[in-house]
Amino acid sequence: MLIFQELTPTVTTGACPPLIYDYYGFPPESYKLQYPASGAPEVGYQVVKLLRSAGIACNEDDKRGFDHGVFIPLMLSYPDASVPVVQLSLASSLDPELHVRIGEALGPLRKEGVLIYASGMSFHNLPVLLRGPRGSSKIDPESVAFDNFLTEIATNNDLSYSERRSRLINWEKVPSARYAHPREEHLIPLMVAFGAAQGDPGGVFFSGPLYNAQVSSYIFGSNQ
Repeated sequence: MLIFQELTPTVTTGACPPLIYDYYGFPPESYKLQYPASGAPEVGYQVVKLLRSAGIACNEDDKRGFDHGVFIPLMLSYPDASVPVVQLSLASSLDPELHVRIGEALGPLRKEGVLIYASGMSFHNLPVLLRGPRGSSKIDPESVAFDNFLTEIATNNDLSYSERRSRLINWEKVPSARYAHPREEHLIPLMVAFGAAQGDPGGVFFSGPLYNAQVSSYIFGSNQ
């Protein structure tokens, strides 16, 4: 299950969703990419039920396809497209507490073997990324500062869940926050994954330089 963005959270419930090439100015071959993963309507309807039971309004859409926030990472993770997929939108409010609550509502799906895959980026200031050379040995210090904040929230189990939750919801108070995310749509999916973990241990799945910035991704669960 992955995340895109709509006014009200929307769940894909189609059996064979098409692809949506929602990017512009790329080489022609990027519009010929294929990822024929099937949908999972039964899981989609479970998502709808869980969200509504938690008092979170949502829509269901059996016509919407998978956008690049889904098919690009899945092409790398599951290149044979063998895993059925449900895509869930972010609310356009980008309200951090709402998205943690969305994750908490969806937490029971993990016990049923559903992978909650939050597609985003821990640092998304494109001018900063693009001004540095590929493979630069000089890593932007503000990207490191925000990366350290996220890593502590995700992995420091000496902190209570409620404390980690509060700090993540109030991420904008971190001095490097708006430098790392001038707009937060690439950060908010992490809040869904964090909420779904419901206090389970988190670990660093990847951490390293991207151009001249530090980026990390995280995995939650006892079998990390």
